[in-house]
Amino acid sequence: MVNPIPDHLKKIWDAWNVRGIILVSLSLQTILILFAPFRKCTPKKLMILLIWSSYLLADWAASFAIGHIANSQIPKSGPKDKIDCSFVENIVSHFSGKGDVSSSSDENADILAFWAPFLLVHLGGPDTITAFALEDNELWLRHLFSLLVQLLVTVYVFLLTLPKNKVWIPTIFMFLAGTIKYCERTRALFLASLDKFRESMLKAPDPGPNYAKLMEEYTSKKDAGLPTWIEMTPEPEGKGSKPEDPRHSHEKDLEELEVVKHAYKYFKTFKGLIVELIFSFRERNESREFFQKRTAEEALKIIDLELNFIYEALFTKVVVVHSLMGYIFRFISIFSVVMASGFFFSMNKDGFKKFDVIVSYTLLAGAMCLDLIALFMLISSNWTIAATDFNKPLRTLFKWSAVKYLDLKKIRWSKSNSKSMDKVNGEVLATYKLFRRWSESVSCFKLISYCLRLRPYESKKGLSLKQKALHYLRSIFECFWPFIEKIIDFLGAKEFVTQLMYVESVQFPKKLWDFIFDELVKKSTNANDAETTKMICSARGAYVIPESQGEVYQKIREDYINNVTFDESLLLWHVATELCYNTKENDEEANESDDEEANESKADNPTQEECHDVSQIPSSEDCRHVSQILSDYMIYLLVMQPTVMSAVAGIGQIRFRDTCAEAENFFYRRDLKRKDVERGCIDILAVDTTVKPVHVKGDRSKSVLFDACMLAKELRQLKEDKWIIMSKVWVEMLSYAATHCRPATHAQQVSKGGQLISFVWLLMAHFGLVDRFQINEGHARAKLIVDK
Repeated sequence: MVNPIPDHLKKIWDAWNVRGIILVSLSLQTILILFAPFRKCTPKKLMILLIWSSYLLADWAASFAIGHIANSQIPKSGPKDKIDCSFVENIVSHFSGKGDVSSSSDENADILAFWAPFLLVHLGGPDTITAFALEDNELWLRHLFSLLVQLLVTVYVFLLTLPKNKVWIPTIFMFLAGTIKYCERTRALFLASLDKFRESMLKAPDPGPNYAKLMEEYTSKKDAGLPTWIEMTPEPEGKGSKPEDPRHSHEKDLEELEVVKHAYKYFKTFKGLIVELIFSFRERNESREFFQKRTAEEALKIIDLELNFIYEALFTKVVVVHSLMGYIFRFISIFSVVMASGFFFSMNKDGFKKFDVIVSYTLLAGAMCLDLIALFMLISSNWTIAATDFNKPLRTLFKWSAVKYLDLKKIRWSKSNSKSMDKVNGEVLATYKLFRRWSESVSCFKLISYCLRLRPYESKKGLSLKQKALHYLRSIFECFWPFIEKIIDFLGAKEFVTQLMYVESVQFPKKLWDFIFDELVKKSTNANDAETTKMICSARGAYVIPESQGEVYQKIREDYINNVTFDESLLLWHVATELCYNTKENDEEANESDDEEANESKADNPTQEECHDVSQIPSSEDCRHVSQILSDYMIYLLVMQPTVMSAVAGIGQIRFRDTCAEAENFFYRRDLKRKDVERGCIDILAVDTTVKPVHVKGDRSKSVLFDACMLAKELRQLKEDKWIIMSKVWVEMLSYAATHCRPATHAQQVSKGGQLISFVWLLMAHFGLVDRFQINEGHARAKLIVDK
């Protein structure tokens, strides 16, 4: 019978398995500590795949190596293996000076026992990642059980080498460091589990006024015949006061150090949003007043840091390490590694294999380097800066260093390279990649372009021979593409391939954030009571459309927002936006007039860039591009991020598929090419829609293609006002989706490159535009009055 694995390969594996796996484990730890922070600032699948695979393999490699070390310590009985493997022995002897491979495990029991605690350090993982997904935090009990088992195995391996173990002192030091590391990770998972996270946010129980005691005193005074009554004293600052006009209340610009302090403060307050806690009216009013006095850029900086704090609290060891006990145990851990290195370096290593000594030095050097990196991250962390009181003496140097470091990390803007969107994103986010806290991009998906993907490319005359060959190969590939798509769908990779091929990432435009911020500021000034706030939070486009400005506005409100579900409304407005954006009829004159008005306004008010002005009206061209970006982003969330939109999506996936099918058939009948987006939009608008599609097709198909065509025609009647209305509707749709998305989903997104919708969610919370606040008064305090 043929042996599938040759005997000499088995011999190599037996000789080198532990050594190879333990070095792989160290390599995986290095990858995680260096690259894990980048998952919060990149949506790239390859980077996420690298971190995910390293995260899973790290635990497997460490557990596998500990198991093999334990197995190698068990005395072997029976006849020795007689396999002739002299060439393997020669390889081993090259490093060790010994030729007897079979006896290697017995002679190196001490060194193997010394390696076991290193694997505990690896199982503890780096500070930069404890959980890959929120669900990993819920498995903290499993990690606790694994901790106990691995500790027992490591102790068992060590005890088997006593009393002749030459390296028992460094082994004990490394065992202490490994135990601390593993306990830190288990506790971090425990504290980040949603139940414990919610429990940590709960305030002390409030029984309210002592009703029984008050009534006893009241009854006794009444029985005594004394004129007695109870007077209710409202709690001070019970109602939300109307805020000042933001145009005249902007305070001085915040320094980067102040941004960190404010972000940490609001993180401590608003992290309860993740577990759906309710906040007091005082917290709402204080936050709303503060953010209404800030510029859009300052608000972005604070929210950027807040989301980063949320990420680190849920997916790293930061909460465990940044405490008094955390500092103590971290010092003990680093001290233990240093002591183990010193003892091992100074001891006599005769009898150990040369290669095993090299592996030991590598493990010690790797442990010290990883600890140094973790220590630098600890000192330079925003948590450390936020918790430090720089007003105390002897901290001037540290404050200067912190200011310089934060200035290096602050968000930056640069001119966009995009020619098609340069009018809206004259400046885009361009922070140094090493210091980014999210992807700083907006993902866009275009339905019309996607539906044209099966159409052939337009043939071109006068191509070179090479170009003709490429064109020919591309034509062949297109013939087989439907078959390839079926295979991809069968393998469950359709969403991944679609996102890879048809989703475009656009650098985050400054004017987009300014527009969103201004719209939310306007709404927050009106949200002074629970009823108005609830109406604003539940609005999904109709709130910004005037009710008394004509029949067209009313028809748009009722037929395309109020009387349809949110997922249908989103698809309708996306297709309508695409149709209007790609057909520029009557837009150019409006743009010219708007630009002239904007220039006159700027000349009349030269300081409007220095203070926040909610009455500033952007140009029609800016609104046009804002509408396009938000339209493409919202359809991306609906189609490519179904978990984000699951609470409001309804049957959005079905509507999307039916709409795409109808659009593909329409383009096929008109023999359009792949790049004919503008012509396709013109042809759709040319269809007679005097009869509603539902009266012709029935309601079996959920396609909204020609309903959206009807909406586009209604919007085109508004002429230059249509883009202002559309941009406001899209901001309101984004706001509605943000507040109705499950909070845990927002928390999950911060570990996947971040999403604009999460920034809007947190900004609305700071403006008090969520239903998580107790807007009415708190306890009224009763006072017993006795008239003598």
